[in-house]
Parts: sequence; C-alpha cells; structure tokens
Amino acid sequence: TYTKMATVSLGFNIDSPRWDQSTFVGRLKHFLNITDPRTVLLPEEELDRAKALVEGCRAGLVPPGSSQEQLLYAKKLYDSAFHPDSGEKMNLIGRMSFQVPGGMAITGCMLQFYRTVPAVVFWQWVNQSFNAFVNYTNRNAASPISLRQIGVAYVTATSAALATAVGLNLYTKRAPPLLARWVPFAAVAAANCVNIPMMRQQEIINGITVTDENNNELGRSRRAAVKGIAQVVLSRITMAAPGMIILPIIMERLEKFTFMQRIRVLHGPLQVLLCGGFLLFMVPAACALFPQRCSLALADLEVELRDSIVSKHGDKVPYVYFNKGL
Repeated sequence: TYTKMATVSLGFNIDSPRWDQSTFVGRLKHFLNITDPRTVLLPEEELDRAKALVEGCRAGLVPPGSSQEQLLYAKKLYDSAFHPDSGEKMNLIGRMSFQVPGGMAITGCMLQFYRTVPAVVFWQWVNQSFNAFVNYTNRNAASPISLRQIGVAYVTATSAALATAVGLNLYTKRAPPLLARWVPFAAVAAANCVNIPMMRQQEIINGITVTDENNNELGRSRRAAVKGIAQVVLSRITMAAPGMIILPIIMERLEKFTFMQRIRVLHGPLQVLLCGGFLLFMVPAACALFPQRCSLALADLEVELRDSIVSKHGDKVPYVYFNKGL
C-alpha cells in the first residue's frame, strides 16, 4: 500500500514548518493552523490515519497518489493532537485546539459570575482544573512527573487562585464596579504564575534535554527549563488578558442600555460568545509570542554543561535548543 514519494515535490520535508518560525507572523500562521478548534470534532480514527501518514512520509513512503496538500493536512491534524516530544496522542481537554471551546465557556462564566464568593470559588476551581489538564498535557514530555507532584501542583495553584479571587472580591466590594469585574483576571494571572512552574517542577529540578541545531543531544539544563517555563507563563497570561480586561469594559457599558437590562438571562451566553471571539485570535497569537523550539546562548548555560559542550565541540555550538512546551 506504500510507495516511494512520487506526487510530492522533491525535497519536501513534512517536519519542516510551512512558515518561517523565526518571525512572529510565521509562528502566528503556524498556530492558527494547529489550534483550529474544528479539529476537536474529528473522530479518533482520522487522527490516527493522519499520524500514520506523517510517520510514513518521514520514512520516505506515502500511499500511492497522495498529494502534498493531503500530507500538509495530515501534519496539521498530527500537530494539533499529538505531543511534539513523545508522539503520543494528547487528551482532548489538554490540546491547544480545545482552548477556544473550553476556555470561552469557563472564562465567560468567570466573568459573569463574579459577584458572590461561592460562585467565584466554584469557577476558579473549574478553571484551575482545566489549566492543570492543559499544563500537564503540554509539558516537556522528557521530564516525567509523579501523581503526588501533580496533586501538589493542582492544590497549590487552585489555592493561589482562590486566595487571590476571594481576597480581591472582598476588597473591591466598595470599589467601582469595573474593578470587581477585573478580579477574575488577577486570579487567573496569579494562578498561572504558580500552576505552570509547579506542574513542570521536574524540568526545573532535573533540567530538560538541550540539543544542537541538528537535534543532537548535548545534555540537560535547568536554566533552559526556567526560560521555557517563564515564556509559557507569559504566553498564558497574554492569552487571557484581552478578553478578561476588555470584555468587562464592554459589558459594563452595554448593561447600562435598557434592552440589555431586559435580557439579563442572556448576559452569560453573550459573554461566552464574546470570549470565544477573543480566544479565536489570542490562542494562536499567545502561542506565537515565542518560538516553540526555544534557544539559549551557550554562555547562559550552567558552567558544568557549558564546559562539557565546549570540551566536545569547541566553538561549533554557540546556541542550544529545546522544546519549551505550550
């Protein structure tokens, strides 16, 4: 059923990105492609076929008559559903392609139900549970984490979010209404600063694998892990910021109109839809802030690792590379 490539252009490499990953625009196009929320509706069998096609193409074999467009579509599905390190299928909730439908529902509810402490507690708990799935799924797969560490990370991040949300909620009781509407974003930002490093603590403790530009393994670096995780934290906060900061301003003004006061029951669904509009662009934009294949100058590595690389390769390796996760 397989034959050497015939209908694919000479020199085609299925693992080579379609767009220049050294530029923000190139990365944005890449992530617009692989975070497409429509892919979450596809059956598992189609994703498995896409994986088989990608792996066949890597081996220099494709089904007879396959076109380059078909291979690129298979790569899109593969990138959206399978982990870049391990090649294993990711759980649906943790995929970046699920960020729009999952995130819009949870964020919309957090922005709608912010007035009472029980509602704040419930929706922040739901959000941190969702984040825990996403952070675990998109970790650097070369650094295993135990169930106990996952539990500690989950409880710590949820506690940080609840403490921030409940504390600010009580503090803003007498503040302008708009400030109270921004409490969910403050809680989300605080929790991200805790949740992601805790969920990926093994990378910080033991370091992550770094390679040269040709993917030859050079060792493990804790500093690379810290840089990658810091970039992911910033990306996640950026992902949430526009919707959770701008949307409350929009709703604050809309709710002054008579027609909006008559349809209060629709305020929640409206916020969910508007959150979806923000996330449709912000998920790929935030993922594109930094290259997924992150680099670190040799001079910034730990002394032992730097000396080891220099002794083996001299000055031929000015930078090391690693997967920062998403």
